Amino acid sequence: MKAPRSLFFISFLFINATFGQARKIPVDTIITTKNKVTINETLVNYTVQAGMQPVWDENGKPIASLQYTYYTRDNIKDRASRPLLISFNGGPGSASVWMHLAYTGPRILKIDDEGYPIQPYGINENPYSILDVTDIVYVNPVNTGYSRTIPERGDAVDRKKFFGINADIKYLAEWLSTFVTRNNRWRSPKYIIGESYGGTRVMGLSLALQDQQWMYLNGVIMVSPADYKVLREDGPVSSALNLPYYTAAAWHHKALPAALQYKDLDDILPASEAYTINTLLPAIAKGGFISDVEKNEVAEKMAFYSGLSKKEILDQNLVVPTGYFWKNLLKEKSGYTIGRLDSRYLGIDKQLSGDTPDYNAEITSWLHSFTPAINYYLQEELNFKTDIKYNMFGPVHPWDNSEDHTRDNLRQAMAQNPYLNVLVQSGYYDGATTYFNAKYTMWQVDPSGRMKDRFEFKGYRSGHMMYLRKEDLKSANDDIRVFIRKTQANGKSAKY
Repeated sequence: MKAPRSLFFISFLFINATFGQARKIPVDTIITTKNKVTINETLVNYTVQAGMQPVWDENGKPIASLQYTYYTRDNIKDRASRPLLISFNGGPGSASVWMHLAYTGPRILKIDDEGYPIQPYGINENPYSILDVTDIVYVNPVNTGYSRTIPERGDAVDRKKFFGINADIKYLAEWLSTFVTRNNRWRSPKYIIGESYGGTRVMGLSLALQDQQWMYLNGVIMVSPADYKVLREDGPVSSALNLPYYTAAAWHHKALPAALQYKDLDDILPASEAYTINTLLPAIAKGGFISDVEKNEVAEKMAFYSGLSKKEILDQNLVVPTGYFWKNLLKEKSGYTIGRLDSRYLGIDKQLSGDTPDYNAEITSWLHSFTPAINYYLQEELNFKTDIKYNMFGPVHPWDNSEDHTRDNLRQAMAQNPYLNVLVQSGYYDGATTYFNAKYTMWQVDPSGRMKDRFEFKGYRSGHMMYLRKEDLKSANDDIRVFIRKTQANGKSAKY
């Protein structure tokens, strides 16, 4: 492993294009800094590595380099028993910035208590970070953050090695094996966490790490997971599963009938979920052969649970697209659209009529805060100096979605590894990867039901990035903290 280098030498390596030379980023380097944070009223001193580590081909030639940020708590006597959390975001094509600077790390965005941007942009301490109980590494897959292929572009880049469900899992598993070896973490309990598409990624990695790298995990954490076996498949299941999210979002905007609106959210969601599974799903499955009587009854109940009108639902034959819901839920009430990834956010369209909003209100708000914060933090606080652009979303398409067996990968990994447990976290107001879709995925991983006591679901009153809301930031981190503590082996043998 290359030793940490002086800031002067690092700065020299990050060549400035204005001097007539190509902009480059080191293939293999580490910059180390130290800092401290107060977590739950306890001072935590820590060390940060902002580094680049190569991806090699079968001949040992670097074909990419991944940028990562690695946090270790100082003054740990027994590092072998200290957990390691490996963190990914999703996309595919998204950098690891989101959970890094807004959820689990020791620094957090300067935002208000509901998650909206505040100027001047910046960062604060995260008093709820889980760095007190686990070390953390945030990994940027190829073409996200500062990570790049080698060469960066052109015909010499073999995109099939990186940009697809199985290619992504394969090279990341090997990269993680190298990272764990370099940092002497083989004995540590290990956890992987993935948000959105990262949920698909970590399901696949759970088995790839076991079968290809012989690395066994204690836990898989899926945050607002995207299950493309549902999301990319039209049909009764994908359509019906949206209803409980519609209930939650409508409740937040006070758009439900009074009989539901006066109740608490936790009191109404179970009924909406039960109706979805027991009545709505089989009704939609009947298609055009459903009777007029049943169709009208279902439309009336959907209206009751969604805030939309019975006529709107009948006009769409009980299959209401999410885009229509975001555009029309508040059309008569206020004229605002609601956000896709977080339906608490409001938008203004050019015209009231239409089937989908003009833009995603939440993502434009988030990019306000995240982009300046991550650029400032890496370059000014972690001394990772470069002229390379930090890709919030990188060029990874076309992405190969074929041969997606990640659900069964997780099942097999759990079957082979009695230590392996799963935590699923979702925001009730996430309209892209809905909380009920996440529950459905969890239910489908193990059809036998023999491992269901090793799954846990937690829901929060916010959206896709539920941690942006201060109340959920605290509770969601606490839930991870409890999950890590209770899934330690503590000397217990890995056997059934």
